[in-house]
Amino acid sequence: MISLTETSRVSFRAIVSNKMRSGLAMLGIVIGVGAVIAMLALGAGATMQIKNVMSSMGSNLLVIRPGTVTSGGIRMGAGSTPSLTLSDATAIKAECPSVEEVLAQYSGMAQVVYGNQNWSTQVSGVTEGVFVVNDWQLQSGRPFMEQDIRSATKVAILGTTVAEELFGYSDPVGETIRIKNIPFQVIGVLKSKGESSWGRDQDDIVMVPVTTAQKRLFGMPRPNMVSSITVKVKSEDLMSKAQEEVTLLLRQRHKISSSQEDDFTVRNMEQAMEAAQESMKVMSLLLGSIASVSLLVGGIGIMNVMLVSVTERTREIGIRMAVGATSKDIMLQFLVESGMLSMTGGAVGVFLGMLLSYVLSRAFSWQTVVLPGSVALAFGFSAMVGIVFGLYPAYKASLLNPIEALRYE
Repeated sequence: MISLTETSRVSFRAIVSNKMRSGLAMLGIVIGVGAVIAMLALGAGATMQIKNVMSSMGSNLLVIRPGTVTSGGIRMGAGSTPSLTLSDATAIKAECPSVEEVLAQYSGMAQVVYGNQNWSTQVSGVTEGVFVVNDWQLQSGRPFMEQDIRSATKVAILGTTVAEELFGYSDPVGETIRIKNIPFQVIGVLKSKGESSWGRDQDDIVMVPVTTAQKRLFGMPRPNMVSSITVKVKSEDLMSKAQEEVTLLLRQRHKISSSQEDDFTVRNMEQAMEAAQESMKVMSLLLGSIASVSLLVGGIGIMNVMLVSVTERTREIGIRMAVGATSKDIMLQFLVESGMLSMTGGAVGVFLGMLLSYVLSRAFSWQTVVLPGSVALAFGFSAMVGIVFGLYPAYKASLLNPIEALRYE
């Protein structure tokens, strides 16, 4: 019985002596491993990006929107009935123990003018809770006060995009702009947030008191109406409890009987984040599975090359058997060769996959995350593929008759 060390040495010499053939045999494994690692890195990066974006918004948020209405037997879409009011927001903050802060919004698009500059943007009527709920911070100026909301004061806070479009690099605080030809004093500028995960410029916004938006800018189909209410819960552990409290309170306030459906919808951002992450995990597995097909192709390539190698080296096998090598020794030699080919290809593929992930990240500004688990999985699978597909050629070599092998030309 020949030692494993001697077998490995012989196998290595056989691989090195046929560099072109060995390189072609490894090529499929290299591409397969590289593709698997790159695809899983893209999937993990997308999952991480979604998690970061949702975390920046706050996972302990409940978003309440108007519900549906049925008219003439036709069920309208979500938001078709203006069911939420500023009073609802006030009641939620006062009567729900699990709630930390509440933001009521009433928004629309409008043209904003300063001097000879103008800009079309989203004008969002908000309550003073916007800074806590949406984690906005001021670059300069002051936030809205309760008095601004109560008195429908004509004051505005600008996002950095709007501030730059209207004022360039000058400080707009204290200046007067016109929104729908109504003068507003700028009291602050928001810190930049950049683009959202779906590509919207979060800094392209003007905030005004919600009551000002209701009474002076956009009008209301019904008194005190708001387009949405966002609730910040004291902790993530209280999300379910807070959702129950809010739902029960709004059903009581809207006089909805037990047999009737809610005229509002409550969306749990924590659940939305979990759903988005699960979707991305499934997508990552799908991408990895598709890429792993190339590993199987690489394994078939190794098997073909090893079969050719067995035919070409029939006389060599006969000589080794004649000097004492057993069928097990021959089988082990060819298994070691296929294992070396697949593991070497796997190592090169790991490097290629990490390099490809880096290139994709730099070239397209995609977030990629190479996980140690994905590297171990791809490398381990490549080694297994090499050994599995090397079994048949190794078995075929071990069955050769020494006398016939020595006569082979």
